[in-house]
Parts: sequence; C-alpha cells; structure tokens
Amino acid sequence: MAAETTDGEVMGKAVDRTLLRRLVVYLSPYKWSVIGSIAMAIAAALLGAIRPYISKIAIDDHLLKNDFPGLLRLTAVMFGLLMVQGIIQYVLTLVMQHVGQETINRIRLDLFERLQKLSLRFYDTNPIGRLVTRVTSDVEVLNEFFASGLVMIAANIFIIVSIVIVMFGMSVKLSLVTLVSLPFLLWATSLFRKRVRVVYRDTRTQLSRMNAFINETITGAQTVKLFNQEDATFKQFDGINQAYTDAQVKSVFYYAVFFPVVDLLSQLAVGLIIWYGGREVISAVPDFGLFAMIRGWFGSASADPLTFGTLFAFLQFTEMFFRPIRDLSDKYNILQNTMASSERIFELLDEQSFAPEAKDPAPFGVQGGAIEFSHVDFSYDGVNQIVTDLSFNARPGETVAIVGATGAGKTSIINILLRFYEFSAGGVTIDGRDIRTIDTKDLRRDIALVMQDIFLFRGTILDNITLGDERVSFEDAKRAAETVGVNRFIESLPDAYNTPVQERGSTFSVGQRQLLSFARALAHNPKILILDEATSSVDTETEQVIQRATEKLLEGRTSIVVAHRLSTIQNADRILVMHHGELRESGTHEQLLALGGIYATLYNLQYKLQEKGVPAA
Repeated sequence: MAAETTDGEVMGKAVDRTLLRRLVVYLSPYKWSVIGSIAMAIAAALLGAIRPYISKIAIDDHLLKNDFPGLLRLTAVMFGLLMVQGIIQYVLTLVMQHVGQETINRIRLDLFERLQKLSLRFYDTNPIGRLVTRVTSDVEVLNEFFASGLVMIAANIFIIVSIVIVMFGMSVKLSLVTLVSLPFLLWATSLFRKRVRVVYRDTRTQLSRMNAFINETITGAQTVKLFNQEDATFKQFDGINQAYTDAQVKSVFYYAVFFPVVDLLSQLAVGLIIWYGGREVISAVPDFGLFAMIRGWFGSASADPLTFGTLFAFLQFTEMFFRPIRDLSDKYNILQNTMASSERIFELLDEQSFAPEAKDPAPFGVQGGAIEFSHVDFSYDGVNQIVTDLSFNARPGETVAIVGATGAGKTSIINILLRFYEFSAGGVTIDGRDIRTIDTKDLRRDIALVMQDIFLFRGTILDNITLGDERVSFEDAKRAAETVGVNRFIESLPDAYNTPVQERGSTFSVGQRQLLSFARALAHNPKILILDEATSSVDTETEQVIQRATEKLLEGRTSIVVAHRLSTIQNADRILVMHHGELRESGTHEQLLALGGIYATLYNLQYKLQEKGVPAA
C-alpha cells in the first residue's frame, strides 16, 4: 500500500479578495438575478423590522385604549406583511438556488475540462481521490456560498443597520441597554472565526486524504485480498477516518460553545431591557450611574416616557438583532469554507502541467505515416534521464519493433510520440512535420494505441469500440470485431454489441478485453498503429488469435510494436534494441541473431525458458 498523503495546504488569507473576485466572475451571467435577490433580501429585512414597530402601535394606541377595531386592522396589516415576506423569501430562495446550481455547474465543467487537458505527468504526482474531492466536495461547498451566503451576508448587514436605526429612533436609552453585550459578542465571534478557520482547513485536508485512500484501496482491491492485507488496510483507514472524525468533532465543539454564548448574550440583553424598561414603564425611575450620563448626553430625547408598546417592540428587536449576528457568524464560516475550497479549485484551474499546444497550428492529417526521432533526450522528472540521444525512423507502412529489458525506455518512446510527455532535446516528426507544431487532437486522431493494461468504460460493448466517435459506424465496429476474431464472443452474449460493460470490463477475461481493444483500434482505421506489449498478458491460444489479427491490423500501416515476447515480432521490418535508455542495436531478426549481441542473448534466454515450459514474460 502507498504511504498516506496530505494536501500540503498552506493557510491563506481569512478572506482573499482575489479569490472573491474570481468567484464573482462566475456570477456575472446572473448579475440581474443576484441584484434582484439582494433587493428582495433587503425588502424582506425592512418588512421584518417594521413588525415590532407595528406591535408598539397596536399595544400603545389600540390594545391599552380598548380600540379593538383598530387592533383588528393592525392584525390584518401584520398578517399581510407576513404573507408578503413569505412570498419574497420563497422567490428569493428559488432564484438563488437556481443561480447557485447553474454556477457550480459551470465550475464543474471548467474543472473537468482542465482535468482532461492536464498531462499524464500531473496525474503521476496527484492522487485521484484528491482530484475527485476537488470536483465534488469542494465545488459543493461553493453552492452554499452562491445560493445563500453572498446574498444573506449583504442582507444581514442591512438588517442589523436598519434595526439599530429604528431602535435608536424609538428609544436611545433602551438601544444602549440592548447593545451593552455587543462588545462581548464581537470578541466571542472573532475568537470563534479564528478557531473554526483552522479546524475547517484540517477537516478538508483529512477528507482529501480519506478520499485518496479509499480510491487507491478500491482500485487495488484484488491485491489487498491476494496478500491478505484486509486487516492492515482497515487499520490504516481507521486511522485516517479517526483523524477526519476528530477534526469534525472539534468543529462541532466550537459551534456548541459559540452559539450558546450568543444566546446567553442575547438573553442578557433581554434581561437588561426588562429590568430597566420595565421599571420605567411601571414608574418613574431615578437616573443613576450610566443612565444619568445618558440623560446628560441625549437631553430631551431621554426624557420621553417609555411605553409598554416600546418595551414589547424592543424585546422583539433584540431577538431580531442577535439572529443576523449569529447568522453572520455562520455565513462567515461558509465564507471560510468557500475560501478554502476555492483556493484548491483555482489552484487546479490554474495548473499548467500540460504539453504546450502549438500556436495557430496548420491543419494536419497523417498521410504516409513516416516517423523520425532525431537525437531525442527525455526525462520524467527532469533529473533521471530515461532516453538519451535516440535516433531512428519508421518508413510509411513499415513495422518497427522495440525490445529491451524492463526500464529500457520502450514505453517512453510511445509517450513521446503521442505527446503524453514532453522531450527535453532533439526532434520528432511525422511525415516530416515537427509534432510540437501539430495540434494534439490532429496528432492523435490518426494514431491508435493498444496497451497491455486495457481500460474499458461503463456502457456497452459497442460504446467501448466506437468510444462515441461519430466517424465510426456500427458496421465499422462489427467489421473490426470480425477481423480480430472477437465477434464470435460478442455475438454469443444475450445482447451482443449492446451488452453492458461493468467498470473496467471486470466481467470479461484478460484475453477478451485485449481483443476488444484491438477491435477498438481497428474500427478507427488509424494510419499509425502502436502496440505496447499488447499480448504479454494473454494465453498462448489467445495470442495466436491476436497474432493473426495483428497481421491484418498492420497491413498498410506504419506500426510500432513494443514487445517482451520476441516470438511475436520476428517478422517486423526492423527491430530496435533499447538498453538503459539508449538504442544499442537495430536490424531484422536474422541480422540481430547473427550479430550475437543483446537481442541474441534475450532471444536465446526466452528460447531456453520455452523449452523448459516456462512462458516468457
């Protein structure tokens, strides 16, 4: 099992304006929806702030004066305001959820498009589970920000400001009493934000680790079972899962402490209002201490009599005042989550680990299929040289085989030709044109690659042969299957070419998957064919079937065949022998045997093994 990995994240700014601007860009197609939503949120806030004031009028001007008709009218007005506010909230939620879903849909598409463009070098160093987390969990975090966070942050700020204005307009003294606990609330909120920010980063890191481990373990399930590593794997997962759980519990702890503190401070404000306001309502209250200072500061404003309606309205205002503050703390957490997730998302969107595309490339299509390598150097990591000063050519229609020990650089030649990786020196041409001046889609359109490790996708057998290419018809797919000899297997299945394929073709044998890959290659009618140890994992009988198919497959095509089994490439027009990244021998089968060098040694070794009944690797 591979060692555990972490995200290696660095704590960024609490609120990064650059990231916010980039996020807002995704909202630009829906700017009028966002503006309208903010307007609706403000309208709902205003309607909410009006209700306590109406309660004051209802109590002071109607209820205490036994004016029941007037009280009934205000009740109807209150009910109407609630209905209008409910409708506004419904429309607001509908609009912003739509904006949120459409926005994260665009972000997911951008991420997937970027993942499609990134080079294989990027995937060599980034766990798949971590990338899946970027496209799923991290993007989903943004939905909450787009759907409610952004608008409600603006709305809550407006609610707080509007409530404070109305409160001071009604009673300065009670307003100051209400705000006595505010400094403590601000301090608690600041502390909460700092703690939660650190915990959330840890939570996201542990989630990425867990996803990467799960993906790796499920992919290697056969190896885990083969070596009886279920218990060891479980212990590893238990450790990762526990670390994630601990991070989540820690965040729950801070929430469990913070929100009761907010409730305590809000109830403290309510208690102060009842204590001071109630005394003023019941009887004249002599000023002392803070309130004497208040009377001195505000003069006649503080001399206004405090009514029971005002006291009741302030109790409502207090609850309305602390609710958006508590909500802002939660929205700040959403904002922090968004910053952390968007940081990773934009890091992936900004990733430049892909083969640089040619600028304004002229259209290209393989004609003859002549291939030439000229003094090519190549390294995967920029340190360890894999291919050194490689030069060879393949003439149109010629079959060139490449042999050598494991690690000699055979597969690297294919990676260079298809521009999966960039070479550091020398040149590579097809039909005389430098491959670096060719658009990668044009380059790969007329080249087919059949690998040892066959990947079949979910779908049907026909889907896996055509790969959704509209240029490949059902007749082309069927003809290709007949040519390689896999049609009898396909037609023996209940649904023939419409038979569902499970993930990676797990219900098919290695040989069947290999034959399907041959049919896939032939159906696309490539001008250049590459076989990368395509028969090394099949039995002798299947190999003979593939050999016959290969002969038809190679006809009229420039072909490069990488092989361990030297018996499969004896008829090649030319055989290249690689050793430690260098081309050491070149010639036909007979010429290389007569040379008595590396090839002859490999051939004699395999021949002796076959005589003893040991299959060649």
